[in-house]
Amino acid sequence: MATNIGPVIVPVKDLDQAKALYGALLGTEPYADAPYYVGFRVGDQELGLDPHGHDKGLTSPVAYWEVDDINGVIKQLTDAGAQTHQEPTDVGGGKLIALLKDADGNFIGLSQNA
Repeated sequence: MATNIGPVIVPVKDLDQAKALYGALLGTEPYADAPYYVGFRVGDQELGLDPHGHDKGLTSPVAYWEVDDINGVIKQLTDAGAQTHQEPTDVGGGKLIALLKDADGNFIGLSQNA
């Protein structure tokens, strides 16, 4: 099923302000800096800032679990009671992400590399 925790995505309203704050917190500059996403790497962990996260219904950070078969994992989780919030979406280079919600409304992020 899940191989490890991939990026943690933080929905932000002011990307420039968030970039400054998280850069100061992490003590590093972003490796990716675009109007639609700012990404930081600290060791093997990635922290991403998503200025469109609130538009997608995100209200807090979401950890994305890396999986080999995103559709298979979605089926397993929905069979276990999760609800699909965002179907698998290609975010570039064939990388797929999806969002589900557990029974308490918590988001579960899934990520499948190309």
